[in-house]
Amino acid sequence: MNGKEKIGKAFARAASEDRAALVMFATSGFPTLESTQPVLKAIADAGADIIELGVPFSDPLAEGPTIQKSSHAALEAGTTPETCLTAVREARAAGIETPILLMGYYNPIFTYGLAEYCDAVAESGADGLIVPDLPTPEAGPLLDECDRNGIALVPLMALTSTDDSIAEASKRASGFIYCVSVLGVTGARAKMSDRVTDLVQRVRTKTDLPVAVGFGITTADHVNAVASYADGAVIGSALVDAITNGDASGAAQRAGDYVKSVLPGTHRKVVAK
Repeated sequence: MNGKEKIGKAFARAASEDRAALVMFATSGFPTLESTQPVLKAIADAGADIIELGVPFSDPLAEGPTIQKSSHAALEAGTTPETCLTAVREARAAGIETPILLMGYYNPIFTYGLAEYCDAVAESGADGLIVPDLPTPEAGPLLDECDRNGIALVPLMALTSTDDSIAEASKRASGFIYCVSVLGVTGARAKMSDRVTDLVQRVRTKTDLPVAVGFGITTADHVNAVASYADGAVIGSALVDAITNGDASGAAQRAGDYVKSVLPGTHRKVVAK
């Protein structure tokens, strides 16, 4: 089973249980290089359906303060694209079967070499990529290499995306479509935007792939609201906040506890008739 199929199976399993898939983001190398694999295991064991592993970059355009700080700390600790791939290999060796996508920016991928990077991603056991700063019209070469390796390249759709841009991105998308719920960067928020429901509806007219919503999701109630209209909910900053709030030795425990706290929200409420 290739990476694309594994991601699809994760969404299908969640749907069969009448819930949204829970997609959790953690920064590789944070709070320490050694903590990455235990954090991944804790997230998986706590019930996450899919994991995004952030590849730290010095200019993370889509990230808010929380993930920026974690990326800066990870870079200072010596995190590189290769250590991120090593973390995935270690996770697979430890028996973690949860789909893992590497979320990172295009410059390190381009510098690594598109073919070489995608080969290494597939070899590590990762299942796909999310590249926030790669526009669809320029994604062709990376898409070709992802397709050759059976890994997904998940596009991001914004509230400002036009129907034409959604249709173009959907043509070669795989895994799922990631809808950004806010006009801004990542970060925990007290209230979810209701504009994203329209975006999800427009995306659904262009593709049969699962649709997940991220940016600003913080609580189980937020997850439950997303579950009412989307196939998955993505949480990043709130999990990184939880990991940050204590000693590095307890990072994995805090990560698992946070996942368990929001997991109940994935179950869709039954409305009485």
